[in-house]
Amino acid sequence: MRLPSSRCLLVFSFLLLVSDLTLAESSDREALLALKSTVDPSNSLPWEGYDFCNWQGIRECLRGRVTKMVVEYLNLTGTLDAASLNRLDQLRVLSFKGNSISGEIPDLSGLTNLKSLFLNDNQFSGYFPSSISDLHRLKVVVLSGNKISGNIPSSLLKLRRLYVLYLQDNRLTGELPPLNQTSLRFFNVSNNKLSGEIPITPALIRFNFSSFSGNLDLCGDQIDRPCSNGTQTQSLPPISPASPINTPSGSSSHRRRRKLVAIIVGSIGGFLLLLICLSLAWRACRRRNAIEGRSKAMEGAAEGGAGEGSGGTGGNNGGKRGGFSWEGEGLGSLVFCGAGDQQMTYSLEDLLKASAETLGRGTMGSTYKAVMESGFIVTVKRLKDSRYPRLDEFRRQMEVLGRLRHPNLVPLRAYFQAKEERLLVYDYFPNGSLFSLIHGNYHYLSPLIS
Repeated sequence: MRLPSSRCLLVFSFLLLVSDLTLAESSDREALLALKSTVDPSNSLPWEGYDFCNWQGIRECLRGRVTKMVVEYLNLTGTLDAASLNRLDQLRVLSFKGNSISGEIPDLSGLTNLKSLFLNDNQFSGYFPSSISDLHRLKVVVLSGNKISGNIPSSLLKLRRLYVLYLQDNRLTGELPPLNQTSLRFFNVSNNKLSGEIPITPALIRFNFSSFSGNLDLCGDQIDRPCSNGTQTQSLPPISPASPINTPSGSSSHRRRRKLVAIIVGSIGGFLLLLICLSLAWRACRRRNAIEGRSKAMEGAAEGGAGEGSGGTGGNNGGKRGGFSWEGEGLGSLVFCGAGDQQMTYSLEDLLKASAETLGRGTMGSTYKAVMESGFIVTVKRLKDSRYPRLDEFRRQMEVLGRLRHPNLVPLRAYFQAKEERLLVYDYFPNGSLFSLIHGNYHYLSPLIS
């Protein structure tokens, strides 16, 4: 009697699992159709049929649930419905970039698994969505090129994994919150109406003028605009004669003292003015050298065959005209090695948007399997110590490694270097580890050592 009971229990569990998966799939399909009814009044999205995982813009499904939705440049003119959007609670990547969606950005608190949010280059208005601060897994927030107003909430400090924050070309006001996430690498709030002093935090101090430009009431060291501390320079009080009797000798002594004070004050003022001029010249030289360095990095990326990013730009060039580009920001470059390949037409943004799986960790860094939206799979190694070797030496070493070709050697396909980030990109080989080659795989590999 025990054996039939066990079989019945197993069959019942299987039927229950199948039932749950069917209900989840049906729920996501209904949520997508409800979302389409509000965001796509002109019927630009051809969402038909039962297999919603193959619908346009649905880039990835996992166990029958939508995990990546990229609906870009389709001239969507409606609004986002919070109820239907929050039912897609397994989303990791959500992008409505380059449409004409209007209204307020809805409450997104139900998207607890979201990692990347791209709503740039639309017609969104209203205040900054406070619900974004509750999405603790969020790494990329791109809301540039809209009409968002109000303050940037200080609750963004709760996003401890924040890597990209692009808010340029909006109507944001108030002061900048003291963002201090050490993970923050890409940041832009230019062309808004922000005011006050730029907070001096380890995260914000690394960004230059282009990340803050176009805010007339903003001040701070990063934009070479000193802040007024509310105090005024006090002038020296007039020197009174030693004697209250107004004699010719007393009047002459008074004039001599005033001349002496004027000479001293003038000398001090001239010295301070000279120091200020030297400081401004030194900062101008630093900025010019930084710009030249970024230009060389971009030229190197172009010669290496790197693809273009497709996000929103920073600085004065942001907005609807181009979208931001990781290389265009001058923050790093993705350089390809060897002869060009049709499959190697991806950019740094494609790597950032790829779903990643940790393959291993070692003394040199961590290794990941990255699956891009196009389905192309690569292996990415993130080096631990990005300070050594120096940029020029690192580039020379990568050029040498990139030329190496051997049947038993996995070729280096591309590399990325920035101030504090270095990545190596290789072809992906399943079970491509020394352990697998030595011990074999019980599915199909024979061990080298028996």
